[in-house]
Amino acid sequence: MAKALKRYKGPKDANEDNTECGAPSPKHMKSLHERDTEQRLIVILEHASLETVKVGQGFELLNCDRHRHMMKQLRRDPADCRPDITHQSLLMLMDSPLNKVGKLQVYIHTARNIIIKVNPQTRIPRTFERFCGLMVQLLHKLKVRSADGPVQLLRVIKNPITDHLPTGISRVYLSHKADNLVTPRELATSSNGAPVILVIGAMAHGSISVDYTDRSVSISNYPLSAALTCAKICNGFEEDWNIV
Repeated sequence: MAKALKRYKGPKDANEDNTECGAPSPKHMKSLHERDTEQRLIVILEHASLETVKVGQGFELLNCDRHRHMMKQLRRDPADCRPDITHQSLLMLMDSPLNKVGKLQVYIHTARNIIIKVNPQTRIPRTFERFCGLMVQLLHKLKVRSADGPVQLLRVIKNPITDHLPTGISRVYLSHKADNLVTPRELATSSNGAPVILVIGAMAHGSISVDYTDRSVSISNYPLSAALTCAKICNGFEEDWNIV
């Protein structure tokens, strides 16, 4: 585990190993042009609820189950304090074969306008409590390094998000309210070998309003959770790009 994580003393799952946020393989360096044109999926988890609050002598990640009394004092909607949605979504994305072969890049854009870049080598903690401890350290230290090297697995980057995205690529927002219904595989096929940028809302309900997307599409006739949306998207792209 990375040195930056040693201060966190949260409970460990007996069936869990100690490789959270490990870096299992070396990162292959690529030029900016190659990164802008290579076939890959870029997912932005938008409006994620990742916010720290001071509790006693330390800090915790604000969530609706643990801090109900505090949210009443702050007059906050419990639905706006759901970091578990981001945790579940990251597990679906980072554990996917699409990510294992290096075809996925994930960004998190929080409701507080903080942008987090997730290194594809990152292994997300299995338990929610350990995830909360990790996010608290990231938000306060602005980066988390690997255990066995200088690789930054998670880091806070500068706004705006568009500065970190390939140029000339359509940015698609996924919403079940969109008129255009497509399958995840159709999204992959339409890329013609270019990167695909998808924006997924990481909140409990409602829709988001962002100024950097070009169009919106729906992948189901029914509302889907963010985690299920991530899973369906990864599966569709894996099928089209022959990743098993």
